[in-house]
Amino acid sequence: MPSITEDVSIGNLGSLQTLPDSFTWKFTSSDSAVEESVPVIDLFDPNVITLLGDACKTWGAFQISNHGIPQKLIDDVESLSKTLFDMSSERKLEAASSDKGVSGYGEPRMTPFFEKKMWCEGFTIADASYADHFLTLWPHDYTKYCGIIEEYKGEMEKLASRLLSWILSSLGVTVEDIEWAQNMSRGVIRLNHYPVCPEPERAMGLGAHTDSTILTILHQSNMGGLQVFREETGWVTVEPVPGALVINIGDLFHILSNGKIMSVVHRARVNQTRSRISIAYLWGGPAGDVEIKPISKIVGPVEPAIYRPVTWNEYLRIKYEVFEKSFDAIRVVNPTN
Repeated sequence: MPSITEDVSIGNLGSLQTLPDSFTWKFTSSDSAVEESVPVIDLFDPNVITLLGDACKTWGAFQISNHGIPQKLIDDVESLSKTLFDMSSERKLEAASSDKGVSGYGEPRMTPFFEKKMWCEGFTIADASYADHFLTLWPHDYTKYCGIIEEYKGEMEKLASRLLSWILSSLGVTVEDIEWAQNMSRGVIRLNHYPVCPEPERAMGLGAHTDSTILTILHQSNMGGLQVFREETGWVTVEPVPGALVINIGDLFHILSNGKIMSVVHRARVNQTRSRISIAYLWGGPAGDVEIKPISKIVGPVEPAIYRPVTWNEYLRIKYEVFEKSFDAIRVVNPTN
């Protein structure tokens, strides 16, 4: 077992019996979760548009049932993830993401924004290069696993498009009112593994953050850990509902809606008894040089834009530089003037 003074490999976290100092977070009473639940919305409900709009405005997060994604496909991706993360640290590191690339194995990309490390390892699927990593990990089965991922990406993209259309309808606009919507980039899949932790009350699986894209569709295994922050009450644990998926609204949707829809702050906690898998599909974003701003039909003399136009690349750069203060950096100082 590595000593707590050694550089700990994320691939071996589950074998540690003592929490290293580099993974030890300090918590206050305000970090405790309250007894409350995010909305669970049946997509077959005749009032689905109203329900989605209300959840986006008051929570920025919700769970959906009757979403149409085959349970077998979700189970296959979860099984793929478990097989990957059960590999030795050395084997997983053979598929590590490069300094210039995104796809591959590694720690959370937001790690540099926090003083302490997170009790998490993951694999990102952002472009076609993931197939080369799969070939390294599964030389005999990589085509099967690539097929599972491609099917999952296709189903997630269709579901994300449906949700976008419905939520926009709750605001009185359509996808056609977003100039670049027809050339939306495809989503990114992030497979996350939160190993068993010897001192979960002092560790963090994933630090508090918002997603930069339009929305995230999340499957979490039957062991919960996701928490969302609500201004009125504080941290709320999103308990897994069998067959349901979690939706987190991201920064881009918040900007498009001129602040009407919340970009939800969320984090992941860990536990001492069972490891946890989550599968995140982060969807939506234009080309880097495309200008993003509040939808023109939403703003006007009565309700001016509260965010200035920025290119997508500029916003991502701002987010990388100031992290949780990115909205402040693009906010219009006196929108009524």
